[in-house]
Amino acid sequence: MNSITKKLLISSNLSVKEAMRQMGKVGEKILFVVNSQNQLLGSLTDGDIRRWVLRDGSLMTNINRAYNKNPLFVKRPYTIENIKQLMLKRKISWIPVVNDQNEIEDVLLWRRVFSNKEYISMARIDIPVVIMAGGKGTRLDPFTKILPKPLIPIGDKSIIEIIMDRFHRFGINEFYLSMSHKSHMIKAYFEETRTPYKLHFIEEEKPLGTAGGLKFLQDRVKTSLFVSNCDIIIESDYSEILKFHKAKKYDITIVGSFRHFVIPYGICSIENGGTLTKIEEKPEYDYLVNTGMYVLKRDVLNLIPKNQFFDMTDLVTTAKERGGRVGVFPIDEKSWIDIGQWEEYHRTIRLLELNK
Repeated sequence: MNSITKKLLISSNLSVKEAMRQMGKVGEKILFVVNSQNQLLGSLTDGDIRRWVLRDGSLMTNINRAYNKNPLFVKRPYTIENIKQLMLKRKISWIPVVNDQNEIEDVLLWRRVFSNKEYISMARIDIPVVIMAGGKGTRLDPFTKILPKPLIPIGDKSIIEIIMDRFHRFGINEFYLSMSHKSHMIKAYFEETRTPYKLHFIEEEKPLGTAGGLKFLQDRVKTSLFVSNCDIIIESDYSEILKFHKAKKYDITIVGSFRHFVIPYGICSIENGGTLTKIEEKPEYDYLVNTGMYVLKRDVLNLIPKNQFFDMTDLVTTAKERGGRVGVFPIDEKSWIDIGQWEEYHRTIRLLELNK
């Protein structure tokens, strides 16, 4: 058994939270549950965890309540061609290989079976995407003193092109770029760069916040739409996000990422004007954080005031006040890359280099 396969195996004694951490360390979106003899008991995907959380399940619950107890597997002998057909038909990226005793001997990964340049055929999406490209990007100084944030390079492409490429995997071809800061540079870049995409430019005469520029689309868009910040990469199934949005009949769906935080200090609790009640040493917290990607029903655009500064949080609040439904589609921590921070920027470059 190779080292990658070993990392994909987990005990059934783990909690959902512990399994999430292991999934993040491995960098795959699946783990295989085994007993002490490495016999296959089931599989746990990021989708299984998401469905568990959406059922109001606790992260501290044992994974026995969440994992799939009827996993797909193969036995030897098999052919690579058969494995390819199976992966394509079932739209999966991992298949465990077990022996006659049901012990896992190997896990076949998509990147080992296919070339890295081949992707699973995703369900096609036929709605537009709005990329909010108007921010100054002060967290990426000094780059953004010269370049607008959307044009910061990652390898041989700009951030915004990489974001569009991710959507294009699902058949999306139409993009609206909402711009303010250094908008002329963004337009000039795309006038000189060939892309397979249909681009529309929304130029704000003054900064309108993270949602104000969407008002310009009120009479131009007839369907639901994705909205994304220009400094994030979401590695998830966008068709599943849209399917979730429609099935739940939400007006706004926020893509949220689990984040684990450790306070590196002892936290003091006091009462009665300063009396210490307890000290909690280096407490840990788990949150579901807004990533900056959304799906909006077209009618939500009617709630945005014209030519006024209006953030996405204002739109969410207004929608809820008017009786609208707002949902959250959870993804794991490793599926959200916030390129707007220097540390994440350099990590993104390393990840993309590894995936070439």
